[in-house]
Amino acid sequence: MKRHILITGATGLVGRALIKTLYEKGHTLAILAREKQSIKYGKVYLWDVCKQTIDPACIQGIDTVIHLAGEGIAEKKWTDERKQKIIDSRVASAQLLIKLIKDTNAPVKSFISASAVGYYGDRGEEILTEGTSNGDGFMAECCKLWEEAADEGRPLGIRIVKFRIGVILAATGGALASLDKPIRLFAGAPLGSGQQWVPWVHLDDIIAMFTLAVENPDLNGTYNACAPFPVTNETLTKAVAKILNRPVWPFHIPEKILQMILGNMSAVVLSSMNTSAQKLLDEGFIFRYTHLEDALKDIYSR
Repeated sequence: MKRHILITGATGLVGRALIKTLYEKGHTLAILAREKQSIKYGKVYLWDVCKQTIDPACIQGIDTVIHLAGEGIAEKKWTDERKQKIIDSRVASAQLLIKLIKDTNAPVKSFISASAVGYYGDRGEEILTEGTSNGDGFMAECCKLWEEAADEGRPLGIRIVKFRIGVILAATGGALASLDKPIRLFAGAPLGSGQQWVPWVHLDDIIAMFTLAVENPDLNGTYNACAPFPVTNETLTKAVAKILNRPVWPFHIPEKILQMILGNMSAVVLSSMNTSAQKLLDEGFIFRYTHLEDALKDIYSR
């Protein structure tokens, strides 16, 4: 069944690929953006989260909302002002969407939201399922508020799906571009202990997850959007170096150095999250890339 979808964050890493896939599958798209622009796959409507304004026409005839919008986590240092902007871009935007649905009595049946594995905080070797408790730290609090904002749609009878996304591996953009740059320059080394778990996922699989959530009304609740086999930071660094035919230095970059450079944002690369993808697997989702080496071979062959 073809859906009429309103999507935010359409110009981001996931959004760009997702709108193309949904369009090609015959779904109708409306796109929310902060400024006027032309996007091939759907009509663009304007909103301003800071001012809490939104074009009400965007919701007309919509049955599915996909919420991907949010300020980049690692683009700037985490000042108090920056942290609040990161939170508001996710939470206030979700609340604005839910309010619009409620105020217009729009026929929205599904609200599909991005979240992140940062929800769990730094958990060492603990295996993390969707039922694992919320962790500590800024990202954990941000993700908690993010998910709670999406859940405000439940009293309206809306199906809520939340994907706790891991480290997305893609040919352009995303975390891999930052990781492989020093490796290409012969300066590759594990970060911190190197033993922290990295819940990676190929971009193609993320797109397939969101598409499944659009098309399968049985998906409901929270899912870890990560490949079934997470790897350590050291393993990831060495795997990228191997495919680039570059060496990895026999020492690690100390946590204190990373903290001096990145401040509190160092938690992004030092936190350990050993996530389980079993819930998605139980839903019948078939990963295209389950092993890191296969994912990297595909990405670097493009």
